Amino acid sequence: MPVQTDSLKDRLARSNEINITVTGRKSGRKSSRPVWFVLDGDDLYLLPVEGSDTQWYQNVVKNPTLEVEAGGAKKEFKALPMTEPAEVTAVADRFRKKYGPSDVKKYYSKFDVAVLLPLK
Repeated sequence: MPVQTDSLKDRLARSNEINITVTGRKSGRKSSRPVWFVLDGDDLYLLPVEGSDTQWYQNVVKNPTLEVEAGGAKKEFKALPMTEPAEVTAVADRFRKKYGPSDVKKYYSKFDVAVLLPLK
């Protein structure tokens, strides 16, 4: 539904934080948490704060269906884990540009993975 995607994209453009919902790799239960993100064109990037050690990232690797909620608009996506060092560095650089290098350094401890959610 293009209208829903456009609505979500508009809300993403006005947000600094989104909620993601993932399915537990062991429990099978859904869990939600707020995360920072970067919107670049039709691509939404997520950077796990503890890299590959982050629980929600490990859940996404096992079950790539991920729900994004921004400003009341929700949509499910198939998450694409990124492990190529140059790609992960590029995502981290986008986070530094959006949130500031000091905050990224303060909250993020490992930069070995990222997640891509293609909006289209």
